[in-house]
Order: sequence, then C-alpha cells, then structure tokens
Amino acid sequence: MMKETPYSENKLRSRLAGPPPVTLVLDRLRSAHNTGNIFRIAEAVGVREIIACGYTPAPGHPKLAKTAMDTDTMVPCRQCPDSLSAVQMLRAEGVRQILAVEPTEDSVFAWDFDYEFPLALVLGNEALGVAPETLAACDAAVSLPMFGEKASINVGNCAAAVLYAIIAKSTRG
Repeated sequence: MMKETPYSENKLRSRLAGPPPVTLVLDRLRSAHNTGNIFRIAEAVGVREIIACGYTPAPGHPKLAKTAMDTDTMVPCRQCPDSLSAVQMLRAEGVRQILAVEPTEDSVFAWDFDYEFPLALVLGNEALGVAPETLAACDAAVSLPMFGEKASINVGNCAAAVLYAIIAKSTRG
C-alpha cells in the first residue's frame, strides 16, 4: 500500500472543485515550440480552449505536435484571423472578462487581480506583445514583476505563471 503524502494526486484533486473556466488567445506567436509548450500547460491546468490568431502555429503543425506531446489533440483549438476578432467573438459568446497578459503602466500583478469567470487571457507575440487594438479592447492587463535589465521571459513560462496564479486565487477558500 502506497503511503499518501500531502501532495498526492488524490488529495489535490479532492481540494479542487475543478479548473476555472479559462480560454487562451494566442496573438501572432511565431514559435511552434512556444505554442506547443502552451498547449502542454493548458492541458495540465484544464484550459477550456485555445484560439490561435494570425500566424500562430495551430494543431497539425509538425513542430507544434512534437513539443505539445499530443496535448494539441486534447485541448480544443479554434483559429481566428486576428486577436481582435477573437476578443469580439468571445464577448459575443459571453466570456465575462478578457485580459491581456502584458506589462503596461496600468497592469496588475497576476496574483493581485480579481478574476471573473469565464475568463480569457490574450498572450502576445514574443517580440511585439499583444496587438495595440486588441490591448485596447481588453478589460485590463495582468503581468508578472520584472526586475532584470532585459525584463523578458518566454511566453510559455509566462502563461504557466499566470495560469497558476489564477488557480491559486480561485481555489482559496
């Protein structure tokens, strides 16, 4: 018989009612490897769906498939011509809050924000960020603190940190 630890899968699952309803909008991501990484974290935390916008690699792309390790077949994915169209579509579908994940003058640290669900997060291009017109259409922006000179992290790492911040906030009792 296996001894149960405080972090056993069963104990964690019993603490969580389920994943919060989150959609990810990927705005012109260049790298199939980054996109595949995001599919993996999305599957791990129960993201509802991913919307690939512009030239973001989508399922069927061989490099994405290799990095995603089959999660590209497990997480529903739609495509939109651009992220602003995706935001407008999600609003029409009743998503309550749409947030850019972008460091702006007004952005709030991801763990300090008051989330409303269903929620959508817009993750931007590795070099250009979220498209300005999409940023303007979002309800707010959340970010991670940056202390380094470069002040830049990988978009997949950023997605993971923000998603886990949302899970931590939504599961506190």
